[in-house]
Amino acid sequence: MRKSLEEVHQTVQTHRHSSSIRRLFAFLGPAYMISVGYMDPGNWATDIAGGSAFGYSLIWVLVMSNLIAILLQSHSARLGIVTGKDLAQAGRDYYPPIVNFFLYVLAEIAIIACDLAEVIGMAIGIHLLFPKISILEGVFITVLDSFLLLFLMNKGIRKLEAFIISLVGIIAICFLIQIFLAKPAVVEISKGLVPGFTNEYALYIAIGIIGATVMPHNLYLHSSLVQTRSFRREHFDIRKAIRFNVIDSSIALNLALFVNAAILILSSAVFFKNGFYQITEIQEAHRLLQPLLGDYLAPKLFAIALIAAGQSSTITGTLAGQIVMEGYLNIRIRPWIRRLITRLIAIVPAFFTIWLFGDSATGNLLILSQVVLSLQLGFAVVPLIHFVSDVRTMGSFVIPLWQQILSWLAVSIIVSLNIKFVVGFLAELITSTSNPLFVSFTIIPICIFCFLMLLHITAVPFFKKQYQASKKRIHRQAPVLKIHNDVPYKHIAVAIDYSPSDTKAINKALSIGNKQATYYLIHIVESMGAIVYGDQFFDKEREDDMNQLDQYIATLHREGFNAIPILGFGDPKTAIPEIVEKNSCDLLIMGQHKHSFLKDLILGTVIESVRHHIKIPLLIV
Repeated sequence: MRKSLEEVHQTVQTHRHSSSIRRLFAFLGPAYMISVGYMDPGNWATDIAGGSAFGYSLIWVLVMSNLIAILLQSHSARLGIVTGKDLAQAGRDYYPPIVNFFLYVLAEIAIIACDLAEVIGMAIGIHLLFPKISILEGVFITVLDSFLLLFLMNKGIRKLEAFIISLVGIIAICFLIQIFLAKPAVVEISKGLVPGFTNEYALYIAIGIIGATVMPHNLYLHSSLVQTRSFRREHFDIRKAIRFNVIDSSIALNLALFVNAAILILSSAVFFKNGFYQITEIQEAHRLLQPLLGDYLAPKLFAIALIAAGQSSTITGTLAGQIVMEGYLNIRIRPWIRRLITRLIAIVPAFFTIWLFGDSATGNLLILSQVVLSLQLGFAVVPLIHFVSDVRTMGSFVIPLWQQILSWLAVSIIVSLNIKFVVGFLAELITSTSNPLFVSFTIIPICIFCFLMLLHITAVPFFKKQYQASKKRIHRQAPVLKIHNDVPYKHIAVAIDYSPSDTKAINKALSIGNKQATYYLIHIVESMGAIVYGDQFFDKEREDDMNQLDQYIATLHREGFNAIPILGFGDPKTAIPEIVEKNSCDLLIMGQHKHSFLKDLILGTVIESVRHHIKIPLLIV
């Protein structure tokens, strides 16, 4: 099995440091790359919408989401450290192919939805910094940031982590300044820690906040990034690595909570307090901040933080895409191709939404992308909990019972909110649409299928701890190897074409069968007459080919070998297999030609075709 993110796997040495503090700093980094996903433009949209519509009342959702995120990300890190596999690789080893493909598709949808948020956020940030560039033009500019990841990856994982941490610091500083100037009411903020929903729209925003905070692709990413650290595979060192990564996750994700809370609090203090209850567009939020922060400072701080959030999340989204594709499908493509494919797919809905409905539709599209993330969340979290709770997978590093209970409680809350939202959405869609049958026979069956798959991956592991070994392997179970000391080949066919490779092929055959075997020297006449008339056609080429074949046979007979000449006619790809079967040969030897790629493309390769039409071993010399 390939190593997860093979190009940076175990490239950071940790055991060289003697002091615990220095070793801790060597482990710090992966969670900061994860944390940027918790403060991307999608978070901005949900936090701004939630703060403007409901004031501080949804702060409890942020806190709850952050606690769930810390718990689940610690599980993800533990899985990668202990097993040496990321979440996608663990899924491929555990679930049957059809389930893995389903989980892969959902993971890709989540990554594309996340990338959609980055596209829109980056485009808005570029527009705020450079007003002459429209948001639609900014969408196309975001394609260029795809190549920044390649440059940073070549510099090493620590350089990439340093870049990400710098961006996180920029975001935090920008919002710290804005919070200081906004002067929110601390007492009102504390009231927002009390759980509750005022209406269905509050539930919709809350689900968006959960999806924007506990992002499914981050679970795949974290289980891979922790494997960039090299440490001794001993019990004590593994335990210490887990502890250091929990510290890393706690610091980084609480910093992300500060940023998200700052956005929601800022939105509440500026918009909700002044009666602006329907602020969903990021660019609109920036304009309303101008009286508070000034015409110059507001757009600059807002745009810089927004671009930093979008760029950093883009990098982690690309890595997550590479991980799920390699993990679930065992397919690896070049990172720049992977990045461009994901980005181009995300650009399409962004382009058409802005083109058809204008810039004002970007806010709703951002919120929708985060709701999609939340709906995918259960399909990543449930397998993760099963894996880290399984003694056979984790050994003595299995999570304790209290963490298992909290984890299942967390996923129950997420799934329950999602089911409540989906049922309400479908009911409203059926009553409002002019074609309810279309909804009933398309969208509803898809939702039911997804729900049944979620039940399957949730319930089956409780009753069947492991699938059969044949389902867990990448390849089939290898047969028992049987060693034969005798010479098994008595009828050896040798395809010849009167080239220098004939000598090598015939000598290889003689070394295998010695004088106990019978040798069939096969040459195929490929002229047009031979193709049309077969062995009824006689021309100069046939006569020359037969004379040359007889010379080969005469030489073998003089050396005491039993050899038979066979002249075939037509296409070698079919004629050779027919001769081999007719003479009951048990081994075929062919000389390798030296065609160019272009010639092979035009004429095809005889060897490749022949090997698919014979039932005996083929030896290529």
